[in-house]
Amino acid sequence: MAIRVLLVDDQPLLRTGFRMILEAEQDIAVVGEAGDGLQALDQVRALQPDVVLMDIRMPRMDGVEATRQITGPDRDGPAKVLVLTTFDLDEYVVEALRAGASGFLLKDAPAGELVQAIRVVAAGEAMLAPSITRRLLDKYATHLPSGEEPVPNGLHTLTDREVEVLKLVARGLSNAEIAADLFVSETTVKTHVGHVLTKLGLRDRVQAAVYAYESGLVRPGAQ
Repeated sequence: MAIRVLLVDDQPLLRTGFRMILEAEQDIAVVGEAGDGLQALDQVRALQPDVVLMDIRMPRMDGVEATRQITGPDRDGPAKVLVLTTFDLDEYVVEALRAGASGFLLKDAPAGELVQAIRVVAAGEAMLAPSITRRLLDKYATHLPSGEEPVPNGLHTLTDREVEVLKLVARGLSNAEIAADLFVSETTVKTHVGHVLTKLGLRDRVQAAVYAYESGLVRPGAQ
């Protein structure tokens, strides 16, 4: 079945461009458009998309609040949110990730990267490109823990292997890349990621990545 995508952006020309790119793919179907966050909420309820391509700055309701409502506990469907951004709005991306977005993408990303991001998010993984994530976290390094703070209690519940997996998730690696790095199967990685989320009370791997940095387990710029 095709991945159902809702386009949310207050610029009609951008929505048209995204539609042209995505509709050229056999496994992706653009089911609707919205020009602001309020319209996005209505369209999500009516159309039940798999992925919402979400702009941040929009009139009436911005992309952060719309993301929070779409992915929150009272959500109406399985939609995942992929945020569109430019680097001068990085602080909004951090808030969108905390609100429940499954990742973020630059507005000027190549067409192939946009298509791949849609597929990754629809499959339940996070679109956290290491280069973009690192630049974001480096920029906000002064707001993150120094690494000298006490280790959060939750980390003590993880096995050594689960801590390794959490660090690699924070670097933006996919399950397949983590499996190759640790010389284990992808199924084993999925099991470890599931255990990490359950033990730390996190919703998804995006929250896990944010947790790893905010807890001081991983430092910005670290390899």
